[in-house]
Amino acid sequence: MSLNADSADIAFTFKGGMLPMTVMELSSADPEHIRRQLAGKLSQSPAFFQHTPVVLSVEKLDEPHLALERICAVCRDHKLLPVAVRGGAEPVRQSAWALGLGWFAPVEEGRARILESVSRMIEPDVAAETAAAEHEIPEGAAVATRLYRGTVRSGQQVSAAEGDLVVIGAVNAGAEVLAAGSIHVYGALRGRALAGIHGNTHAGIYCRELEAELLSVAGNYKRLEDIDSQLLGRAVEVHFIKEQLEIKPLG
Repeated sequence: MSLNADSADIAFTFKGGMLPMTVMELSSADPEHIRRQLAGKLSQSPAFFQHTPVVLSVEKLDEPHLALERICAVCRDHKLLPVAVRGGAEPVRQSAWALGLGWFAPVEEGRARILESVSRMIEPDVAAETAAAEHEIPEGAAVATRLYRGTVRSGQQVSAAEGDLVVIGAVNAGAEVLAAGSIHVYGALRGRALAGIHGNTHAGIYCRELEAELLSVAGNYKRLEDIDSQLLGRAVEVHFIKEQLEIKPLG
């Protein structure tokens, strides 16, 4: 196909993105041990086990490739869908590929790649438009915090790769804001907010009006339908406490 073909001839485009993904951090490679714990979790949170995609973290295990296929089977029995494996040496990577799964480098190795790639996740046209509108960090502001003035529109993504993100405006439905640290939205939050994207469980999300499609702190997330309706439309703060997201009124 010609490089100058019009858009009608284009079957797909690659776009950078950071989708919310639950990481299942394994401390045991015993499939039956995992099965028993999953059964208990299922009774506590049945809504979570509805074909939720998960990444299997095997960084704490010795020779996890020997049990990887059985662990995946246990997950699928409980309606969890393994999509990738994180960590492990070459045998793990080969086993993951053989099972039709992706493979991610261990956290410390992968973190450097994430920091390099997050800045490229915004589509070129959006990035150019953002720069032209002078939405970058103002002179004299702390480098670790990004200040964004204006509405984050549907389809747009704004990120702070190394610190907090402060949005002086609203986040529309279909928009996405991400930060290594906390996210502060001085307006309505109707899109997706992902704080602590590198695993910072101390990060939080703060907004003036909660209508979010999805909230996530360090990969632990809640969808709009999982949020208490009494909190919608209110100013709230979101934190990861006792292995779950806690949403409470701000103030």
